[in-house]
Amino acid sequence: MIDDVNKKERRIYKLVLTGGPCGGKTTGQNRLISFFEGMGWKVYGVPETASILIASGVKFCELNEEQVYTFQKDLLLTMLRIEQTFFNLAELEKEKDVLIICDRGTLDPSVYISKEGWNSIINDLNLSQFDLRDNRYNHVIHMVSAADGAEEFYTLSNNAARTETISQAIELDRKTREAWIGHPYVDVVDNQDCKTFEDKISKLIQIVCERIGISDNEGLSSNSRKRKWLVMSFDESRFPNFEEFIVNHDYLISEDNNIQIRVRERRQGLYSTYTITTRIKHGENHIETRTQINYREYIRYLQIKDHNKYTLHKRRRCFQYGTQFYHLDIFINPLPKCLNNQQLMILETYSTKPVNSPLPELPSFLNVVKEITNDKTFSMYNLADKNMNYIKFD
Repeated sequence: MIDDVNKKERRIYKLVLTGGPCGGKTTGQNRLISFFEGMGWKVYGVPETASILIASGVKFCELNEEQVYTFQKDLLLTMLRIEQTFFNLAELEKEKDVLIICDRGTLDPSVYISKEGWNSIINDLNLSQFDLRDNRYNHVIHMVSAADGAEEFYTLSNNAARTETISQAIELDRKTREAWIGHPYVDVVDNQDCKTFEDKISKLIQIVCERIGISDNEGLSSNSRKRKWLVMSFDESRFPNFEEFIVNHDYLISEDNNIQIRVRERRQGLYSTYTITTRIKHGENHIETRTQINYREYIRYLQIKDHNKYTLHKRRRCFQYGTQFYHLDIFINPLPKCLNNQQLMILETYSTKPVNSPLPELPSFLNVVKEITNDKTFSMYNLADKNMNYIKFD
């Protein structure tokens, strides 16, 4: 079974490019297609369904409430069918890794209808918000509208379906980000530190490569990475809208000291997703690859759990602050021995900014002690170690 975990298998990676109007999704999709085809991947670019329908004569501003409901319901059904066409083709690809890039995902229509209307749609279609968000795609990237931070480049001329003013575009951008709160892997590509649009596209490519696990020696120099902070407390009354999950991590036996393998259950109510992550050390760097698995595979992998490691239990809050997505991990009982019954909370985000450089804004309702990105004491691998000494937080 160890060989099954370690061997390189053909991959299918499903990516959503979402964002506000004039964020660069279409260009970004085309550039990603060229980049990954050049690396030998089979790439499918799924078109934006809403643009197809609107370009065919639908004028959203002219629809009444009943028509809006019917349109959004049919839009969702059409998206599901179009995407499934490419998912099916990917499953039949026998030789190459496959990247599927969706121009918007199935939660985007929820932005253009009331919450009650959206819930009615998914109930009518016998769908689950959890499945649409957590199970359908490996990765979601939000391309921030040029209206927010690059106003001079905001234009309506390159998309017949786009009618929003700058203020409307900024508001749609915010609502679209909020729609994806709770997905396990969301990144934001904003306009900060981008002198040109090419800088923004380069940032997009870097993030996708990092998430997929393409190392520097495969021709990419990437500076995007996870950053972590130790949190002492937070103000519950000021906490923004969030999605909460119960997360359990278990490390598996590995015969190679340079390879760490863990499985994860991520549960919200009655619904769960399961992931296996392989972390490989290359010199001073680490490359992580993640694969979604089903419940049966998850149980099978637990049979080779490393009994020198504790299971780590967390309550994870996923939220947005400014344009940044964060996870706040609150470790819960049974706690690993090294915590000595102390409460541990770790804030995480994914950023292209260097370690110890300021983010646009850390959440003000959190009492952040210090950055611990490079502090191995707080790595999950060490926290789970049954031989780890007691940790002091100061």
